[in-house]
Amino acid sequence: MALINYLTQIQFAEGAVGLLAQELAALGIERPLVVTDKGVRQAGLLDKALASLAEKTAGIFDETPGNPTEAAVRAAAAAYLESGADGIVAIGGGSAIDLAKGVAIAATHDGPLKDYAVIAGGAARITARTAPVVAVPTTAGTGSEVGRGAIIILDDGRKVGLLSPYLIPRRAICDPDLTVTLPAGLTAATGMDALSHCVETYLSAAYNPPADGIALEGLRLGYGAIVRATESPQDRAARRDMMAASMMGAMAFQKGLGCVHSLSHALGGLNPKLHHGTLNAIFLPAVLAFNRGADSVSADGKFARLAAVMGLPGEDAVIPAFAALSARLGLPTGLSQLGVGPDMFDAVADGALKDHTHQTNPREASRQDYLDMLRASE
Repeated sequence: MALINYLTQIQFAEGAVGLLAQELAALGIERPLVVTDKGVRQAGLLDKALASLAEKTAGIFDETPGNPTEAAVRAAAAAYLESGADGIVAIGGGSAIDLAKGVAIAATHDGPLKDYAVIAGGAARITARTAPVVAVPTTAGTGSEVGRGAIIILDDGRKVGLLSPYLIPRRAICDPDLTVTLPAGLTAATGMDALSHCVETYLSAAYNPPADGIALEGLRLGYGAIVRATESPQDRAARRDMMAASMMGAMAFQKGLGCVHSLSHALGGLNPKLHHGTLNAIFLPAVLAFNRGADSVSADGKFARLAAVMGLPGEDAVIPAFAALSARLGLPTGLSQLGVGPDMFDAVADGALKDHTHQTNPREASRQDYLDMLRASE
């Protein structure tokens, strides 16, 4: 079993979920509110995760929507306060973990969530009062179990980031066995989310060599495992490597993301039913084509390094490889397949310009650049 200390303490192994009670005790959490969703509960994963707790919880909130909303945060925060909880256990995909982070703020800080959004200068308002979170991911995609951020759709429809070191879960329990029953479509879509994290954070112009190394190794693992995990769900080695890729992408994206995520966040805010990982997969080729012209990308030979870790013959093969991968995985390869047409492009471009990940793209994107990327992704 690997015990990893990077931004937080991570238990990573098959069967690691059995350590949940131990990790809660180490943090002094006696009455955790469990935040999850109905799908995780129906799949039996919640019972498996909670087996070691002997029902010692403050309650279970299983109303997490597909994309976490401010309304759901309020409801869960009310449950947290009414139950006298002293911590949160998030069990599920990125939505449940991000919702738990929103609750960790809302239950301990005054005012609406918009006051704590990055774009409102809210990061400095998030303090050490934040409720402790222990995260147990059941998908291999967002890596939110080791990340310092959460993405929440506000009451006004904006999809915003909440970022703070105080939002990093105090413990993460990464058990690849919990992902074995994940349907193929979700395995593929969440997996592409993980790969997009690794690629975007590596291409970001910020200077962070450790993050670059983690991102490249995460990409190597994920690119080599995603097809096997999708097509052969019982392949334990593939599931392990995908969970590692997801974790590593989130470890690294403290460096910053880019236009793939600014577009996905903007479109996801307009239509919360769209899956974030699927959108990332669709936007990745067009954004890579745009970013290939960035000075920092070309000067550092970054596309050649991407090609090397992906086992491709050269940098010209990188963009076609990602497009082909989405098709192989059975994911939509264009926005039109999701019912998204040009009538939405202006609103998406406007939202992308305001997103916090827009600022860390390696090449500054204008409104017209975003419109061009959207057209290229039709």
